[in-house]
Amino acid sequence: MASEREVRRQQRSAVRRAWLYSLLLTLPSLVFTGVYLYQKEIALAPALLLIGCLLLYLAVVAAALIEGLIRPLQTLSNVVSSLREGDYSFRARGAGPQDAFSELAAEVNLLADLLQKQRVRSLEATALLARILEVMHAPLFAFDRENLLQLVNNAGVKLLGLTHARSFGHTARELGLEDLLAAPDQSIHSFAVKSTRWLLRKAAFRQDGVPHTLLLLADVSLPLQEEEQIAWKRLIRVLGHELSNSLAPIKSIAGSLLARVNAMQGEDTTLHDFRRGLGVVESRADALHRFVQSYRLLAQLPPPHFKPVALGLLLERVVLLEQRLAVELAAGPPVVLDADPDQLEQMFINLLANAVDASLANGAQPVRASWWVDDAALVVTIEDRGLGIANTENLFVPFYTTKPAGSGVGLALAQQIARAHGGEISLVNREDGDGARATIRLPLGLPAGS
Repeated sequence: MASEREVRRQQRSAVRRAWLYSLLLTLPSLVFTGVYLYQKEIALAPALLLIGCLLLYLAVVAAALIEGLIRPLQTLSNVVSSLREGDYSFRARGAGPQDAFSELAAEVNLLADLLQKQRVRSLEATALLARILEVMHAPLFAFDRENLLQLVNNAGVKLLGLTHARSFGHTARELGLEDLLAAPDQSIHSFAVKSTRWLLRKAAFRQDGVPHTLLLLADVSLPLQEEEQIAWKRLIRVLGHELSNSLAPIKSIAGSLLARVNAMQGEDTTLHDFRRGLGVVESRADALHRFVQSYRLLAQLPPPHFKPVALGLLLERVVLLEQRLAVELAAGPPVVLDADPDQLEQMFINLLANAVDASLANGAQPVRASWWVDDAALVVTIEDRGLGIANTENLFVPFYTTKPAGSGVGLALAQQIARAHGGEISLVNREDGDGARATIRLPLGLPAGS
């Protein structure tokens, strides 16, 4: 309101100046007429007629001056004011090359067209950015210098487990993102879901002159897991080759020496010690050889050969193979998926054997298997009533096992088979009591790249 009053006051001042300048133009004629009238050199009637004509001339000239100069300036002022307020619909009339005012009006109109195009482009770019943020799977957060959340996409809201309305205006500490905000760029973190590893990317930007910090989380769990698998395979191949080359002659020499000792004559106690020592060497060399061969199987798993597989029949065969403990199979909907039947069967055998081992260690509690379809994916669960899982982070790491006679191959091989089929295995403790639950998610269609 104050600016509008200021504009009106300036307009009235400009009109007054136009009248003043017009009066100054006619002032000499009025002075001369007054002087002649005073000196009786002109009659009263002609003098009054002359003064009236001069005043009429003054009004016409002032009106023409106001219309020709002040009005165009007022029009241009209104157009510029509308541009400043973001309204690009007004244009100045009379634009053209006729005079300076027309050229100025044409330039103002061109400026209005340019600003309107830029605004449309800005709105389109903003809409595109909003759409990209909406569909991108990487969580994104933007904090101001007070560490208050100012921007978050759908993936970020899902990761926080909140709604958009409940996310904005909260500090990084309240949202559990304080450590990420203070962490260096391109660092790896486990956030929310501990089994998921995130690559943190940070960037600084300014909005309205205020510094902001942008956080982008990229899920690198699968690439890191693939790199780990490649590293494990290389290590297993090297160790397997070297150990096999060393264990074979050790076993052979121990067997030959044991045969010679059996044919030797001597003190019974000494011969008994030789036989026992050589027997231990031979048996341990043979055990280590089998141990290495199991790991070489993990490293040399071939790519799956996909074909239609009826899940119900396959699980029934797997359940029948387990004779140590009765397994309850809860039938689900008929499902046919594209998979390698041999690898899939081996995966379920390993998981079911692991569940039976856990249940037998806790009083032979029952084991239950079931399946259903969720979001175009097959979900299979195997539940046991064992003692539970003490360390969930190293379950699928080769060489790691909690069993006295275990090799640490079964779960790692099962996870490798699941990922080769585009799926994933998770193993967690049950919420309804003792035991663990293995959940296998497999796509119903062919995985990408198959």
